[in-house]
Amino acid sequence: MAIIRDTYQMDPYANALYLFCGRKRDRIKALYFDKTGFVLLYKILDQGRFQWPCNASEVRTLTRQEYRWLLEGLSISQTKAFKHARKKEF
Repeated sequence: MAIIRDTYQMDPYANALYLFCGRKRDRIKALYFDKTGFVLLYKILDQGRFQWPCNASEVRTLTRQEYRWLLEGLSISQTKAFKHARKKEF
């Protein structure tokens, strides 16, 4: 909570999910206040790394889709989840 409040000047009790990533970038922690207490989620990727900001100036708000991509180990900077297939002419 202190990191959220003191380092990022954000409200840990806000309706928000705060994400933190370890140095190896293969595990992520999520902190959420659900009006009765804090919920802590922890995820470790079997393979690969999370696409994570290199420094505090790159911290940003994610959309739900970007959050899903992040938890799946995908890049959050992609424009679309899938490329549209072209119609083949026979």
